[in-house]
Amino acid sequence: MVVPCFNEQDNVKPFLSACKDAFSDKEYDYELIFINDGSSDSTWKSLKALYDSESRDNYIKLVNFSRNFGKESAIYAGLQNAAGDYICIIDADLQQNPHLVTDMVEYLDSNPECDVVAAYQSERIEGKVTSLLKKTFYSVINKLCEIDFRSGASDFRTFRRTVCDAILGMPEYYRFSKGIFSWVGFNTHYIPYVAEERNAGTTSWSVRKLFKYAFDGIVSFSVFPLKLATYVGTITSFAALIYMVIVIIQKFAFGIKVPGYATIVVLLLLIGGIQLITTGIIGTYISRIYIQGKNRPIYIEKEYVSYEDNGQ
Repeated sequence: MVVPCFNEQDNVKPFLSACKDAFSDKEYDYELIFINDGSSDSTWKSLKALYDSESRDNYIKLVNFSRNFGKESAIYAGLQNAAGDYICIIDADLQQNPHLVTDMVEYLDSNPECDVVAAYQSERIEGKVTSLLKKTFYSVINKLCEIDFRSGASDFRTFRRTVCDAILGMPEYYRFSKGIFSWVGFNTHYIPYVAEERNAGTTSWSVRKLFKYAFDGIVSFSVFPLKLATYVGTITSFAALIYMVIVIIQKFAFGIKVPGYATIVVLLLLIGGIQLITTGIIGTYISRIYIQGKNRPIYIEKEYVSYEDNGQ
């Protein structure tokens, strides 16, 4: 189980208790991989205390980032360190119940043709504005991209080792897990779930971060913005050509005085604005190529602790 953590100092211990309760009567082994994504609270200290206090029967790995690299990087780090035949991605705030993981595993066991069991929120406990924005995002990205995104689907999912290996084979710097899961394919079964209240703390997601996340997703898996720049340029040029013909007809056929200063200023502002927008879109893609070309690591590991170091 891959568990990204950002400011979850009061959640990691209840989360472990919930996992132990969920797996207490199961016959398979499991491990918990906690990734501290540069938390500003005492999350790492709580994780270390948790590791030190648990018995050898509880398989725990801890990865501590040198700074906050983001949840996508934390997921990637967890997948790199996961050793199981099945891998699950789950949050530490207990909004996603660990008992559902056992249902996912049982479904994979009984359906060998299925590769991924993903959970989607059948009911959203959030504001109407946030809910509307998320629905709009899925509607827009499905129209712009060649792959399908399941509305409401989260990173909460369990999948086979083959899927994990396929995802690790995509070491791109700008990661968007929802898109990556859709892009690699594999047979996916969706199950509904209702997100529970956070055990402690507050969410780090704001409307601004949601907009940035949505923009990153569109840019990562669609070249439509680049095509849009071409479309806008073509339409603008065509409109300018038509306007030029109209001005010539007005001048020579009807003797109408052509407006001067105001027309020129408006056209310059319009065309200049369009050029800046299209340049910005192109610049966004070029900047990603530039960063990717540096081959910087997706994350930097400051400290690593594992039950394997104890000979288990």
